Amino acid sequence: MTARYRKLIGTLVLVPFICVYALAAMMVAIAFPPTMPFYAQMIYYVAAGLLWTLPAGLLIKWMSKQDG
Repeated sequence: MTARYRKLIGTLVLVPFICVYALAAMMVAIAFPPTMPFYAQMIYYVAAGLLWTLPAGLLIKWMSKQDG
């Protein structure tokens, strides 16, 4: 598979993945009870805000692989 097709496929996968991930993270955040401590909410938001970078990074690494 050429790099051009990998980039096309990666882009077509990455954009919907980020949208679905953001919606799922919001649904989990909405489920938190309002009395949850601030520090616990902050830990969740930091973790959820950074967690998407792991699969996205692997996908981008695959996309940028050289031909051959």
